Order: sequence, then C-alpha cells, then structure tokens
Amino acid sequence: MALGNGEAGARVGVRKAYKMLVGGAFVRSESGRYTQVRDHGGAGAVENIPRASRKDGRDAVVAAAGALGGWSSRSAYNRGQILYRLAEMLEARRAELAASLERGGQGAGDAEREVLASIDRAVAYAGWADKYQSLFASLNPVSGPHFTFTVPEPMGVVVIAAPPRPALLGLAGALLPVITAGNTCVVLASEADPRTALVFGEALATSDLPGGVVNLLTGQPAEVLPHLAAHMEVAALDLHGVDAALAKRLEEAAAASVKRVRSRALGEAEWFDDRAATSPRWIERFVELKTIWHPAGP
Repeated sequence: MALGNGEAGARVGVRKAYKMLVGGAFVRSESGRYTQVRDHGGAGAVENIPRASRKDGRDAVVAAAGALGGWSSRSAYNRGQILYRLAEMLEARRAELAASLERGGQGAGDAEREVLASIDRAVAYAGWADKYQSLFASLNPVSGPHFTFTVPEPMGVVVIAAPPRPALLGLAGALLPVITAGNTCVVLASEADPRTALVFGEALATSDLPGGVVNLLTGQPAEVLPHLAAHMEVAALDLHGVDAALAKRLEEAAAASVKRVRSRALGEAEWFDDRAATSPRWIERFVELKTIWHPAGP
C-alpha cells in the first residue's frame, strides 16, 4: 500500500475505541479515567475501558428519566417490534460478540451458545411485550355501584448491576424484562468482561431503541452504584452478584426514597434456563399495579 509520503509499508489497522452508551450517544467518562484490560491470560494488546464517575451516573439517570415518557407511552406492540429489531442487530453482530466472549476467557463453543441464547432471549421478550398485561391485569369483584380494575404500569428508571457471568446473557437477561415493561434503565456492566457489554451497547444503538432507554456504563460498582442508589429519580435497583457489604450500603441509600431493591446471585445454569428466565414473572418485578375505581351507575 502506498502511503501519503510515497513510502511503501504495511497498513496500520484501526483499533477499536470502547465507549459507554448514554442518552443514545457513545461517550468516554467525563473524568477522562479508564481501566486497562487484556485478553484472558494476559495476551493481546492493552485496551482502555472508560471508568464511569458519579457525574457519568447522574448524566445516565437524566437521560433515562428524559426517555421514560416517550418509551412508556409507545404501544406495547411497538415496543415488541423494537425488541425484535434488537434481536436482528445481535444476530448481525453474532461473530463479533462470540469473539469478544472468547477474548474474555470462554471457549468457542460456549461463546457461540451464549450469543445464541442472548438473541433468543431478546426474541422471547419481544413476544411478551404486548401480552404480559393480560396476565397481570384484572377486573376486581366488588359490591356496590362501582367497577374496579387493576392494570400494570412501568415503575420508572431502574438501575441494574449486571452479573459477572454469563457476561452477555446475564446483561441481556437482566435489562430485557425491565425495558419490556416500559421502564428505562441505567446498567453498570460487570468488571469481569466490560468489552462484551460495550459491543452489546453498539447493537442497542442501532436497534431503533430511543436514546436514553438503555444507558450502559462501565466502572467500579463501589464507586458508581451508591450514588445511583441515592438518586431521587431512580425507582428501583436490580443487583446481580453484588457483594453483601455493598448491597447493604445500596439498600440503605435506597431507603430514603423507598426504592424497590432486589439483590440476587443467579448461577450460570439459571441464566440459561429459558423456561424460567423468559417467564413473565421477570417482567412483573418491574411494574407497579394501579387499581382504578369507577362509578357504575344505577
């Protein structure tokens, strides 16, 4: 290849710059900080992963709160269409996602299996988007000249701490029920494999999801999560694999605004259990049930 100065030489490849996803835009940390990572076993070149600050967390919550009205007011059918589009984008990035998982230490077969399971998980929740309402809603029996019914509504902004393993399926499986219900979210990717999470974020950005519905951060849980837990715009915390001491701090911070907090550590086999992990009960955790009374007339 001829270079601009007339000298011949090998082409220099374009290395990937990993960025977080906030408000539909790819951003570095406002602090300029980063974490250096290598492939599993110390092979490969050093790559820089943004290290989110508390301000990055606040920016993500502002973006999620701003997107909530538009996302929750879309028809459930349209939300399902967008989630199916996400599955299409994951299918298109199938090889890249599998390669990223392999760099994080997985075997080729296991990586391929996890990517396929993640794509299928998106398809499953796309199907649930306009159906879970009929399971959770009810016409309530009352005496007197009234009728009353109960309907599910989105909670609001949900903060998710993604599990360390499985890196891709755990991330997808945690956020999909949240946004299927019409919520928006701020997701802190696991430190175990942040690169795969950020590749997943690139699929989110091209999937027709409005900016701000999913905001993806990378960084240290003890540094970012306490500020998110105390944020008054956040309605719930969904914590996966967070150690007991940090989980206690987050529960205490969340108590000031009576957030819903769920802390759990599922095994890898549980994430791969399609029957359990695609149950509408995963969606039910992120809805509020509103009961309406109305005069029925004479």
